[in-house]
Amino acid sequence: MQQIRATVATEFELVNQLIVEQLQSDVPMVENVGHYIVDAGGKRLRPLLVLLSAAALGDCSPSHIKFAAVIEFIHTATLLHDDVVDISELRRGRPTANAEFGNAPSVLVGDFLYTRAFQLMVQLADMDILAHMADTTNTIAEGEVLQLVRAGRPDTTETQYLDVITRKTAILFAAACYGAATVSAADESTRQTLHGFGLNLGIAFQIVDDVLDYEGDPVAMGKNVGDDLAEGKATLPLIHAMREGTETERELIRTAIAQKDASRIDDIVAAVRRCGSLAYASEQAKQYHDRALALLMQLPAGKSRTALENITHLSIHRDH
Repeated sequence: MQQIRATVATEFELVNQLIVEQLQSDVPMVENVGHYIVDAGGKRLRPLLVLLSAAALGDCSPSHIKFAAVIEFIHTATLLHDDVVDISELRRGRPTANAEFGNAPSVLVGDFLYTRAFQLMVQLADMDILAHMADTTNTIAEGEVLQLVRAGRPDTTETQYLDVITRKTAILFAAACYGAATVSAADESTRQTLHGFGLNLGIAFQIVDDVLDYEGDPVAMGKNVGDDLAEGKATLPLIHAMREGTETERELIRTAIAQKDASRIDDIVAAVRRCGSLAYASEQAKQYHDRALALLMQLPAGKSRTALENITHLSIHRDH
């Protein structure tokens, strides 16, 4: 990631500076919670996609810097709300904001970040960007509700699972790339190419996240193995194992999802491994990775496109 960021190092630092500036508030709790989650680090992958997409089409303008901050604020707001809904206690190796400050401050500061993002978008004075991001944010909210409705539902299908992760995760990847092209005044064909790239990248990224929940290193991930199961999420490895496993294995997984119980996580990990479910999910991620790369090839060759290719590879070859 350091090599990838180096391609747009100056612009990346400007985004970080803008994020800190825009967290300023005369309400101390807003700044405390905002800085707590922003300072936790993370990959800053989504704003990086904005910068690299812009650079691949020409260069990064001050408007791209602002739009990258918009994307990060929206992403951070979803994390604050997610952790409250999921009753999560650990993110990036330390207590979640809701564990540290409480649920109410986390929800309300998440709202602050959403509205700050739209204040920044108004400054861009581009109705296409504003309309697209309004639709994107609405879709993310629908994805969150769908995931909540389907929690504890072992009958979730692969199609339903893909629908949730497309709305909840991949759509913001797509918006980062599409928005960068819009700010660059690229033609609609180029915008759609980048939108498709981001969407496929985001789906691959989320599937790998769901695989890592069953085979990842808790220290590297900064969260506990089996967290998804404790939240009753029927992710792709579990859906495949329920399809391919023995009746005993299927019942084990169905019960765990329905009861949101991760107490038998070792047995479930053994079942998904025996069924080849982690390998199956990884192969599905690889297919979306390949589609993303194919779309990238339509962009001009250069350092920025190469960096986007490397991000795509990294999306499926990582441990956190």
